[in-house]
This record gives sequence, C-alpha cells and structure tokens, in this order.
Amino acid sequence: MKKKSLLLVSILFFKSFLAAASDWRTADRSSIGIAPTPQQESRAVVQIYSARTYGWKGNLAVHSWIAYKEKDARQWSIYEVIGYYANRGWPVVRLTHRQPDERWFGNEPTLHLDIRGDAATEMIPNILKAVESYPYPDSYRVYPGPNSNTFVSYVMRNTPGIYTDLPPHAIGKDWIGRAQPVGITESGTGVQLSLFGMLGATVGLAEGIEINLLGMNFGIDFARPALKLPFVGRLGMSDKPVFTVPTEPSSSHSSPASNN
Repeated sequence: MKKKSLLLVSILFFKSFLAAASDWRTADRSSIGIAPTPQQESRAVVQIYSARTYGWKGNLAVHSWIAYKEKDARQWSIYEVIGYYANRGWPVVRLTHRQPDERWFGNEPTLHLDIRGDAATEMIPNILKAVESYPYPDSYRVYPGPNSNTFVSYVMRNTPGIYTDLPPHAIGKDWIGRAQPVGITESGTGVQLSLFGMLGATVGLAEGIEINLLGMNFGIDFARPALKLPFVGRLGMSDKPVFTVPTEPSSSHSSPASNN
C-alpha cells in the first residue's frame, strides 16, 4: 500500500513538473498597453516594473525590471536579472529589447516609475553606470538575495531622481551588500539598515517605515497611506513617486501611461 501511494505521488509530481515545464513556454507574454511604442513616443523614457514571479514563487514575491528608451530610439532596452543563467555559469544580468509592459509569464506587471523627456535623457547614463557597477553580475540566490529585485534596487539607489521604491514583496530588495549594513533607500529619500537582507529597518519619505524580519517586509507608507505586507504587497493607496519630475511636451502621440 505504501509503495503504491509513493508511486502515485511520484507520478502526480512528475505530471505537475511536465505541465509547469510546458506552461512557461506557452505563458502569455503580451503587452498590457501602458508603455508607449517607440513609434508613439519620441522622447526618452525610463520605466520600472514588477510582476508576480512564475510558478509557486508567484504566491510569495515579485520579479522586477528597469527599462529605458533614448530619444528617437527605435527600440526599448530592458535590464533584469535572471537566475536561470547563474545555474549555467553565465552572467545573470540580461539585456533585451521587448516592450517593457509585457506580462511576466502570464502575470500582469505593475508600473512603479514613468519618467519622460529631458529628465529621462539625463537619467539614462546614470542607469547604465549603475548596471555596469552591479556587485553581483555572476550571482543569484532566490532568498534572501542577491536576485532580480536586488539588482533593480541597486540601480535605483545609484540613480539620482528615482523617487519611488519597490513593493514590500520584492524579496531581495533589502540586500544592500555583504559589508554594507547601512545605505540610502531606493528612492534616495531615507536611510536603511540591513543585515544580509534578513533583518533591518527603513525610514524614508517615499518608503515610510519598514521592518525587515527574515526577509519579510512589514511597514506603513504615510505619503501614500497604505500598509506594506509580505507576500501581499500594499493595502491602501497605489504607490507613486513622492516628487514629480517635470518633462517637456511630446512632439508625437503618447500612450495613456501618465508621467509620474
């Protein structure tokens, strides 16, 4: 009886594995229509997104990425970290040129930052410098980091003018360095204490007050009133940058995504 039960469990597990392996190849990766195409928007643009990760991990955390389009560019550039490459000994930072608002294997993305015009033009070189200086280009660890959220968080911390933060269920965002227990927040409006991404606290104008316990983030956002909870995200008002960055009018049609 035990052997039959074990065999049944093994068969079900194997079928689930095959289904998952098939699903990620056929999962929806279509654009949700909030990012302009290069033909719609001639200005430079910088955007930051996150979406629930694929598979069971999606119940716990999000994957984030940063995108930019230079003035009059014919394509977007998207930077993100993919753990798949670490398993094969390849650099984990990936550059692609898809539309930045595509679903992440079926999961709809959330837009956290949308800056356009001269401010975006000035920001892009700093983003590229931060990408080049990322301390963990060959390392990936789902928990507590460094991972995809660690990467985007690092770029945000090292790019002036990004006055927003990643959501509380972006596990890995609190990994600010092995030998750096104290640092500025992602928005540049506060200070963070973090011990290997496992224990710490954050106080900032954009972040509010956050407590990190074993990689789980609890907090209160006062600027945009909301509770911040692990696995869940925000409960309350939607997050937006605490400062508005002025931009010049576009000379071409722009998408409905508003500039924050």
